Amino acid sequence: MNARPQIIAHRGASRAEKENTLSAFRRAADMQADAVELDVRRTRDGVMAVHHDDHLVDGRKLVDLLAGELPAHVPQLSEALDACAGMWVNIEIKNWPEDADFDETDRLAASVARLLDERGDDHRWVISAFHRPTADAMRTLAPTVRTAWLTVGVRDEDIDRAARDLARSGHIALHPWDRQLTQRCVEACHEHGLQVNVWTVDDPERMKVLAEWGVDGIVTNVPDIALAALGGP
Repeated sequence: MNARPQIIAHRGASRAEKENTLSAFRRAADMQADAVELDVRRTRDGVMAVHHDDHLVDGRKLVDLLAGELPAHVPQLSEALDACAGMWVNIEIKNWPEDADFDETDRLAASVARLLDERGDDHRWVISAFHRPTADAMRTLAPTVRTAWLTVGVRDEDIDRAARDLARSGHIALHPWDRQLTQRCVEACHEHGLQVNVWTVDDPERMKVLAEWGVDGIVTNVPDIALAALGGP
């Protein structure tokens, strides 16, 4: 029987607390999640802010703001990592071509790499990105930190090629969207030595199916429900 998947709190325990906040990360720890997934973006003055969208609810773009202009609930990455003590952390670097803060030179990735180098504890971090060149850049910027490609999905006919390429590039995992995930994708990734951490799953019955498929991690807004469905810490 497979070990249960790692339970990864999506932006913290985001059903119980405001997402991507220190309280959400601490609540995930209280719920005994294995890990936290969070998002990082850059401000005008180069500060690494933990926030999902490229703009605030009032429409202001993060990349146009100084760090001191951010709302109080938006933490800096270092503060967020402190709040995730006792868990490993999936840091998603937000750098998509259609976003306001897109930067093809990957300055944000370089800043994240420097911070993680200063902190040590490389075993606690996994860097992911939708933008494959950003994920690839991290292999050079932070070669001792694990990396993964975040994607909506890969078609079954393409998964062997994609998994082989990811493994050869030094990545350790594929992070696919649950609605596009197939059992064949999980099998192919494992054949090439890749883990599969699937997002975002809140239905306990679906979690059980994914566990049977052998996924390595489940990203969820409800880590307490996931642990109740799949087994405790």
